[in-house]
Amino acid sequence: MRKALTGILSLAVLMGTVGATGAATAAEPAAEPASTSVDANSTDIKDRILAIPGMSLIEEKPYAGYRFFVLNYTQPVDHRRPSAGTFQQRITVLHKDTARPTVFHTSGYGLSTNPSRREPTRIVDGNQVSMEYRFFTPSRPQPADWSKLNIWQAASDQHRIFTALKAIYSKNWLSTGGSKGGMTATYYERFYPRDMDGVVAYVAPNDVVHDEDSAYDRFLANVGSKECRDRLNALQREALVRREPLQKKYKEWADREGATFNTVGSLDKAYEAVVLDFVWGFWQYYGESDCASIPEAATATDDTVYDTIDAYSGWSFYTDQGLEPYTPYYYQAATELGSPSIRQPHLDGLSRYGYQPARNFVPRDIPMTFKPWVMRDVDDWVRKNANRMLFVYGGDDPWGAEPFRVGKSARDSYVMTAPGANHGASVAALTDADREKATARILAWAGVEAPAAAAAQPLARFDAALDTADPEVIRQHARRP
Repeated sequence: MRKALTGILSLAVLMGTVGATGAATAAEPAAEPASTSVDANSTDIKDRILAIPGMSLIEEKPYAGYRFFVLNYTQPVDHRRPSAGTFQQRITVLHKDTARPTVFHTSGYGLSTNPSRREPTRIVDGNQVSMEYRFFTPSRPQPADWSKLNIWQAASDQHRIFTALKAIYSKNWLSTGGSKGGMTATYYERFYPRDMDGVVAYVAPNDVVHDEDSAYDRFLANVGSKECRDRLNALQREALVRREPLQKKYKEWADREGATFNTVGSLDKAYEAVVLDFVWGFWQYYGESDCASIPEAATATDDTVYDTIDAYSGWSFYTDQGLEPYTPYYYQAATELGSPSIRQPHLDGLSRYGYQPARNFVPRDIPMTFKPWVMRDVDDWVRKNANRMLFVYGGDDPWGAEPFRVGKSARDSYVMTAPGANHGASVAALTDADREKATARILAWAGVEAPAAAAAQPLARFDAALDTADPEVIRQHARRP
């Protein structure tokens, strides 16, 4: 859900070498192509995948119409120094047919090991490769050198996976992801623009200037109706007015659960962080139609206020136990990605800590330095060089307050907003005209024929079990995109 320049040499390493066109290109580590020891015409796709050096099978799960493999792939810890050690990165392959296009998906977080299909995969009726982001358990090098967790290294993970599998899945490829996954797809395109035939990035935040976040304040001051905003703000304020009795309940819960607060620093700081996420979290995953379910602050009991904050923010999120699985995200937010800071003036005089920075949610023994040039570089590249890229946002999603934009020199690239949609925005939620255009472009990028109908439509039928919304986009807390 939400939430120093070290020298010319460091900048050159991040950006790569500058080619004749003036565009920065990243040095490309060698990938491992599929072995030629297995007949390319073999009917057993598993044998062909496992013939790739470094690929190993964790398990195969059946699903009607597909083969689904959970795999490990050996990756360098440092793509600039492949000899400096390796780690096992989990990926999955939802195999339909090597004659179909392939969608490369990542959530930017961990990896579900159950079969699922992202929206572009359904649109093009293709295969899907999904990648667990480096440093998320279990795809974490041991020992963990956190300096190797950055957007270039992660993009290079994707590049090696693509290069290894392209020999098998030779048709067009699209990359996609939602939220941090949409950011990841964008960063991959920035560093390896020749790999993919198209990019579909959903609800991808773009925090270009880390210290200037007034766009989020403007968004929260205008989203939805005034009546709904006032109702949410009043309940949030009430949770700080009643800090003492509600914190007593919080401590009792923490004692029962064995929850601790060493990373954030204290139960008081964790309590306030959860409360301050309440309004953002509501708009991220709910909307105007849900506002009537928010109790009136003046008449709500302590239990009602406590339970409502829990339902929309979650008292467990800022415990050590809640933060630990997401240390890689908070590390990236505090070193490269940035994270929002909002003012919330209706809490003046009650808030002790303000909207706390991502650094507060990473153990202090992990060193971090913020690199302000990283997001500026990506933003500038997208504006000037986007080619076959689609950005989809939700009109009522706070994360869309700072979106990616495409400039006049971009080619066949679009930014579209689904009116009234939240952080689960999709192509299907766009206006009729935008939905048809987006679907048609996705099909064209994938190199497949559009349906013979008045409007472009997905090629595969909806499957309620397979076509779930991205689980990482659904369940993330308000400080995590």
